[in-house]
Amino acid sequence: MLVLVAPGQGAQTPGFLTPWLDLPGAADKLAAWSDAIGLDLAHYGTQADADAIRDTAVAQPLLVAAGLLSAAALDAGSAFGAVAGHSVGEITAAGYAGVLSETDALKLVRTRGLAMAEAAAVTPTGMSAVLGGDRDTVVAHLEKLGLTPANINGAGQIVAAGTMEQLAALGEDKPEGAMKVVTLKVAGAFHTHHMAPAVATLEVAAKALSPADPSLSYVSNKDGQVVASGAEVVARLVGQVANPVRWDLCMETFAELKVTGIVELCPGGTLTGLAKRALKGVPSVALKTPDDLEKAAALIAEHAA
Repeated sequence: MLVLVAPGQGAQTPGFLTPWLDLPGAADKLAAWSDAIGLDLAHYGTQADADAIRDTAVAQPLLVAAGLLSAAALDAGSAFGAVAGHSVGEITAAGYAGVLSETDALKLVRTRGLAMAEAAAVTPTGMSAVLGGDRDTVVAHLEKLGLTPANINGAGQIVAAGTMEQLAALGEDKPEGAMKVVTLKVAGAFHTHHMAPAVATLEVAAKALSPADPSLSYVSNKDGQVVASGAEVVARLVGQVANPVRWDLCMETFAELKVTGIVELCPGGTLTGLAKRALKGVPSVALKTPDDLEKAAALIAEHAA
């Protein structure tokens, strides 16, 4: 079985969408999405600098648009047996699985990004990745510092979220066994209680949606379980912004599903990197530019059956 995965916030880099817009129909599709959500996605994906695309309200719709564009370019039909996304990538996954239309996915993520940016503006907060160390030891250390283990990613990576003061304390006092602490390019303590106001906003937005049941196995960040109901997928998307991402459990489910290949949508690299350490021997392809489509097609041809 093949699984398609979509990255989360922080994967974006200046100009990363430029080569994708040369593909047939891509620029027109992006323009239509831009009109639908009131955000110039082409500008932010091709011309804006790192600070501009770090803005949560910009980064999130940009990432979902990039994921859906690269999925369309992949043109894999029914080759994938499962789909999952990391954090905001779950909305990309919902769009790919047919739970939401592409336009509804972009509208929802635009609302999500604005709401989370507003929540993040209340208190200066951020996130840092802790690399290495025993999971339970790291989690206990973070909680001692008042931080939340917001992303438990597996493969020796846990992302801490909290106030800037708490993160500074973490930088000076790493958990026992941890190799290093890396500050992430995000503008808030996502997946923590700091995002509670955004949940209320998304609850309202979700009422306007008419979700369909996913067309393939949808693996949820909440607990790594496969969710078969479109309404349940949307409910989890709403609650997800203030609760931890359990990507480690998603990868455990991939193993249980006997996944034999992984393709990561644009801007790929983060999730395939984790998979190489946690799912050793499972081949993967990260879509960074359209040049990677040929490698992905070869992997699909080999493993889709």
